Amino acid sequence: MISSLPPLPGPDPSSTHDVANQATPLAGYDVAGADVALVEGLHREGAPWHADRLGALGVRAGSAEWLRAGDDANAYPPKLVTHDRYGHRVDEVEFHPAWHALMDVAVTEGMAGSLAWSGRPGAHVARAASFAVWSQVEGGHACPISMTYAAVPALRATPAVADELVPLLLSGVYEPTLAPLSAKRGALCGMGMTEKQGGSDVRANTTTATPVGDGAHVLRGHKWFTSAPMCDAFLFLAQAPGGLSCFVVPRTLPDGTRNRLHLARLKDKLGNRSNASAEIELADALGVLVGEEGRGVRTILSMVALTRLDCVIGSTSLQRIALTNAIHHARHRAVFGRTLIDQPLMRVVLADLALESEASTALMMRLAGAVDRAERGDERERAFARIATAIGKYWVCKRTPTAVGEALECLGGNGYVEESRMPRYYREAPLLSIWEGSGNVNALDVLRAMSRSPETVSVLRDELAAAAGVSATYDEALRGLDKELTDLDGLEVRARRLVERTALLLQASVLLRHSPVGAAFVAARLGPDASLVYGGLPRGLDTDGILARASAGLPA
Repeated sequence: MISSLPPLPGPDPSSTHDVANQATPLAGYDVAGADVALVEGLHREGAPWHADRLGALGVRAGSAEWLRAGDDANAYPPKLVTHDRYGHRVDEVEFHPAWHALMDVAVTEGMAGSLAWSGRPGAHVARAASFAVWSQVEGGHACPISMTYAAVPALRATPAVADELVPLLLSGVYEPTLAPLSAKRGALCGMGMTEKQGGSDVRANTTTATPVGDGAHVLRGHKWFTSAPMCDAFLFLAQAPGGLSCFVVPRTLPDGTRNRLHLARLKDKLGNRSNASAEIELADALGVLVGEEGRGVRTILSMVALTRLDCVIGSTSLQRIALTNAIHHARHRAVFGRTLIDQPLMRVVLADLALESEASTALMMRLAGAVDRAERGDERERAFARIATAIGKYWVCKRTPTAVGEALECLGGNGYVEESRMPRYYREAPLLSIWEGSGNVNALDVLRAMSRSPETVSVLRDELAAAAGVSATYDEALRGLDKELTDLDGLEVRARRLVERTALLLQASVLLRHSPVGAAFVAARLGPDASLVYGGLPRGLDTDGILARASAGLPA
């Protein structure tokens, strides 16, 4: 009888809820294939061989299934468990299954390092592109993935340590179980530099490391921020007899007992909710020296250089997914008789955001290419990566919160509710400007590179000069930068201004040489009518062409 019930007799007479003029869900598209600038950068910087694999990852990243996994990982944040039911200390963090699923894809797809450190030309470029695509699903889990990738150069400072740990980091196997390193098929690496009394001034660290024989040290102290406390090993800075040094500390000791890494609490953060960040007590934990004693900062900076690159990649990823959502909404939402995307002022705003996104993508891929070529022995590219990564870290990460906020505003009230995901992107954006050195730290690091490594200035000038003669506006801005660089009076006070101008010229240089939107970017950011407020584009720009390029491949 139930199977023979007739349809409902017409509409519900009491209903007032007809759904109209709302965007369809943004899902079922190729995140990589829709990003023309990213794919062009992949080919330009030496990794065309990765295009098919990147496309397959892009299809997964744009699927409803994986977008829901990103939602779940944030809706059910990690939970700290310090003791078991009997009172034994366990110091565990429990994650939702979606977290583990996201991590598994990131590791098996090589983003934790197996792709980048394969030795193949373009490998770091390929990894950067994958990281940019997959981070659009969910940003929090990118933290342990980034640190594992970046830990490799630091660990290689002590070959015996690298021989034991690096193969596990690069195995491409995600194995979150608690076990000694010798019993695992794959491992992850975290780090803890910051202490409450010092912050960015790591030389003020008070954690001590006391040698106890056979290369082992006992570490005692408190780490204010330790990223991803469920990693299998960590790099910590501590004061050894010979000065501030770097140590690798396993979470589980060879006999299967837990090392004395006590989790005091998880940080209640603005964003990045899916990822656990902990205060850790090193209560006489055992560790091994990495690199030279007293040279800990130098050792761990080889890791920081790569995590800074990942901050640029993550910020670029946020700009792109926010722009994508804004374009999709504007295509489907109508006001005053026209869709939003056909409203002149909205088109200008979206085109401006598209210029920002493409400029960030172009610079990010250029940085990844420099890192890749530096790893294969190109010293000029090494010098370029040294200074340009700090420049990109400052500028791209600084622009991202405003870009994501503007994209959120394009959705109006719909963008302010959690279901749109835009609030999550907005909360995530400031993190990447803070992590691995806030704006001031990176601006001052650029000055440090200029003064201590003059070759970085030479390669930077060559990079900017490569686009000279294409645009009179660009050439004038380049001359202005030269004046800034030769004026040493009050240079530290002007550091942010100097890095901003350099970053804009770097982005413009890449775009002028390789993108059809290069001239528009120069007019929008360097010309006499330039504006850093989104939607303030000068007259006469081809907003139709800019938007067509930014939205190619997105669902209609």
